[in-house]
Amino acid sequence: MEKQFCPKPNTFKNTFCVFNEVSLAAIEGLLVQYESKAGSLYYYTKEGMYRLSNHWGRLANSKWRLEPMETESATKCKLGFALWTSFYPDNATDKLYYLEANFDKKTVNYQHKNNPNYDQKAVLRTSFETAKRIKQIRNLFELTSWAKYFEYGDLDTLRMNIINGLIYTEKSLEEIKREQL
Repeated sequence: MEKQFCPKPNTFKNTFCVFNEVSLAAIEGLLVQYESKAGSLYYYTKEGMYRLSNHWGRLANSKWRLEPMETESATKCKLGFALWTSFYPDNATDKLYYLEANFDKKTVNYQHKNNPNYDQKAVLRTSFETAKRIKQIRNLFELTSWAKYFEYGDLDTLRMNIINGLIYTEKSLEEIKREQL
């Protein structure tokens, strides 16, 4: 009988990780190895971790996000998988995060600088600075009242210019907007 893989205690303390949603069929035959007080179930393999939960985001002292499947499942409880190499260190003081905007879906997310897809172009920020910029970008995506002060031909182009300024520079939102006038 093969020995079950189990990570060391505190392995996940102060970590950032992006899990990818997978089908429940992925855990068929696997045994639950840990159940949290909040009811999340954890399954460990040599490659990574499966987590079945109805809540994602900030968890105690970690930030774990779930990237949904293309055709989102209707259930509230979702199964996510992450490789062990996808867990990165997190703290409030270091500049660990960068932003990615999806202009088609009008969404913004933060990623860790250790992510192999990081192109070294987006500015790295602390958790607090990142959260502030995310809020600004979401407002730019969701609202249009800010645009009445600009002369523009295409709102989407104006929005993209301002959001890219927030992602790729240290300039404040006000400075970036002034440059667009």
